[in-house]
Amino acid sequence: MFDCIRDIERTSGDVGCGKQREPQRPRFAFIAHALLLCGLFGLLSTPLHAAQLTLVYTGNLDGELEPCGCSAGGDLGGIKRQVHMLDRLRAKTPDLIALSTGGLIISEMPQDRLKSAFILSGASALGFDAIGVQGRDLGFGAAFLKDVELPWVASNLHGVAHVATERIITRGALRLAFLQWLAPDTAAASAETTLDADSKPLAQRLHTLKQQGVLTAVGTTLTLEQTRAILPLNDIDILLIKSKYEVYGEPQKVANTLVLQPGSRGMRLAQILLTLDEHGAITKWQHEVIPLPKEIGDAPRMEKWYADYNERVKADYQARVELRKKLTERASPYAGAKVCKDCHAQEYAVWEASKHAHAFEALETVNKAFDPECLACHTVGFENDGFVDSAMTKHLQHVQCENCHGAAKAHVASNGKARTQHHGWSRTQVCAQCHNQKRSPDFDLEKRWPQVAHGKLREPLKIQSNQ
Repeated sequence: MFDCIRDIERTSGDVGCGKQREPQRPRFAFIAHALLLCGLFGLLSTPLHAAQLTLVYTGNLDGELEPCGCSAGGDLGGIKRQVHMLDRLRAKTPDLIALSTGGLIISEMPQDRLKSAFILSGASALGFDAIGVQGRDLGFGAAFLKDVELPWVASNLHGVAHVATERIITRGALRLAFLQWLAPDTAAASAETTLDADSKPLAQRLHTLKQQGVLTAVGTTLTLEQTRAILPLNDIDILLIKSKYEVYGEPQKVANTLVLQPGSRGMRLAQILLTLDEHGAITKWQHEVIPLPKEIGDAPRMEKWYADYNERVKADYQARVELRKKLTERASPYAGAKVCKDCHAQEYAVWEASKHAHAFEALETVNKAFDPECLACHTVGFENDGFVDSAMTKHLQHVQCENCHGAAKAHVASNGKARTQHHGWSRTQVCAQCHNQKRSPDFDLEKRWPQVAHGKLREPLKIQSNQ
C-alpha cells in the first residue's frame, strides 16, 4: 500500500494522494480499486491543509562585502555571489522567503563607513523579506540605516521610523511574522531612540500572533539557552540564534520550535524546505547549506555596483594619501628590504625568490592596489607610518623583512644593537598577522615554513603538542 502511495506521488508531480488528477479510463477494474484504496488511505494519513514553505536564511555578514581571494579556503562568499545564488534560487522557487538576522556592517576602521554604505545597497539587491537589526548595524547611528530602503526589524527598538517592530510576510494563505530581539547589552539607545530591555511585550506579541494562526520566526544574537530564559519557545515556530563562525549549525527541534543557526561572514547561504500540518506546526524539513566559491560566479546585474564601489574606495584612498602627505612630520620607522640586504644578503636572496617579494603586484593584477584592507598585508606598515602610496613609498611595497620582524630603522642606525620591533615573537605570532582564519584559513605553518626559512630560522618548525 505504501509503495502504491509513493508511486502516485511520484508520477503526479505536486498533486498528492487524496488530490489526484482524474485518471485515464482504467482497463481493469482492480486498478481502479487499488487507486481508490490508496486515495482513502491518503486522506486518513495526510493533513488536509498541509503546506510547504521554502526559507533562505543568513546572518552576520560582518562587513564582508567581498571575500579575501588570497587563498582558496578564504575565497567564499561576497555579495555578488550571494545575489547570483539567490537569483537562481528564486528562479526555481519564486515564492521563497529570504531572512537575515542582520549584523551586515561593522564600524572599526576608517574605510568601514564607505564600505558599509555599499553593503546596504548590495543588501537591497539581495531582496530580503526581513532583516534583523543587531548592535553592530547601529555603529554609525540609526539614521545611517535609512539611506537605503531595507526591511529592517527590531522588535524592542522604538523611535526609528525606518525600523519596524515586525514584518508580516504573506505567501498565498500562509503568513509568517519575523521579529528580532535586539539584545540590550549589544546596542545603546540614543536621544531619538528607546531600547526596551523588557522581553514581556515581545512575548505577548508572539502569543497573539500564534492565536491568529501566523507562523512566527524570531531572530537574535543570543544563544538558545539565553533565548529560552527570556522568551517562551512555545510561541516561536522558528528561532534563528546567534550565528556560528563561518559555518552553519545543524537545525534542531526543541519541542515545537525549529532552531536554526546561521553561519557568519556571508560565505554560505542555507535553504530549508518546511512542511507544515493543518495547524501550522512544522512536521519535517529538508536543509541544505550552499557554499559560495568563485565557481558560483558573480551576478551580472552587480557589475556596476562593484565598479562604483572600487572607484569610491580608490578615490577615498587617494584623498587620504594626500592628507597623510600633508600631516606627516615624523620620519617613518621602516627601512625597507634593500637596506636589510647590506648585512643580510643571504636572507635577502631567500626573500627575493619568494612570493612575498611580489605581493603588491598580486594586488595590481586584481585591481586592488588601493584597497586598505588588502594593503594592510601586502605592504609594509600601511597606516602605521609606513607605506603611503607607490609614488612616495615604493620601497615599502610587498611583504618584506619588516612585516615579520617589525620596524627596523632603529636597528640599522644602531648597527644592529637595537632590537627590531617584533624581536621575541614566535613564528606563529608573526605569520598570524595575515595568515589567520579570516584571510587564510587553509594556511599550514609547518608546511609553508621551509619556503621562507632563512638565517638562524632554517631549522624545521616544531609543533608542540600537549599530548
